[in-house]
Amino acid sequence: MEKNLWKHIRSIKSKSPLVHNITNYVVMNNTANALLAAGASPIMAHAKSEVFDMVALAHATVINIGTLDEYWSEAMLLAAETARALDRPWVLDPVGAGATPFRDKILKQLLAFKPTVVKGNASEIMALAQANRDPTKGVDSTAASDEAVAAAHTICSTYNTMVCISGATDIITDGTQGVQIENGHPLMAKVTGMGCTASALIGAFIGVAENKIEAVTAAMALLGIAGELAEKQSDGPGTLQLHLLDKLYTLSEKEFYDHIRISKQ
Repeated sequence: MEKNLWKHIRSIKSKSPLVHNITNYVVMNNTANALLAAGASPIMAHAKSEVFDMVALAHATVINIGTLDEYWSEAMLLAAETARALDRPWVLDPVGAGATPFRDKILKQLLAFKPTVVKGNASEIMALAQANRDPTKGVDSTAASDEAVAAAHTICSTYNTMVCISGATDIITDGTQGVQIENGHPLMAKVTGMGCTASALIGAFIGVAENKIEAVTAAMALLGIAGELAEKQSDGPGTLQLHLLDKLYTLSEKEFYDHIRISKQ
C-alpha cells in the first residue's frame, strides 16, 4: 500500500477533483484553502434547491454537521440521499456526536444512506456505535483512538462503510483490514477545524481513487506529515495554520516518504 500513496497525492494535483462541502461556518475558509493547496477544487453549497445538481456534478461530497440547524439538516439529508442514489462517494463527519438528541437523530438518518467513509474522533465514533458512556466534550475526544476500534468495526458492518478514527494516532478500517498512522503533531489540535480539514481532504481522495482504504490513508498521512513539517517552522497555532497550507502545496515525494509512519493493524 505505502508505495501507492504518493500516486494518489499526485492524482489530486493532476485531476483537481471537485469536492462539494456542506460543512460548518467555523471551518469553511480553512477547509476550502486546504483543498486548494492540496490540488483539489472546493465548493461550499448547502441550498436545498441546488443540492441534487451539486452532488451530481462533484467527484465527492463531504457532510460535516458541526454547526447543525434545521435547514442545513434537510440539505444534508438530501445530499446524502442523492449521493446514495447516484452511487457517488461521500464522507460523513459526525462532529459532536452524542452531544444532543437532535444531533444524534440527524446522524442516524444520515447513516442510513451509507456514507463511503465516516471520519470522527474516538468519542464521536463510540457515540455513533452507542458504545460511549461518557458525554461528548464539545468537539474534542475524551477517548484515545484505539478505544474506538470495536465501535468502528460495528459501524463498518452495520452501514457497509469505512471508518477513520482521528487522533494522536489515526486508525482507518473497513471492518476487516486496518491501517494505523502515527504522523501529526500535538500543536495541530490548537488550530480549529483540523479534523474538518481531514474530512475535506478525504473527500478529494475518495473522489479520484478506486481503492478507498488507500485513498483515506493517503489523505490522513498527507495532512499529518504536512502538520509535522509545518510545526518545525511555527511559533504557535497561528503560524502553524499558515505553514500547513504551504506544506500541503509544496510537500515533495522525498519529504513524504522520509516522514511517513504507518502500519497495518
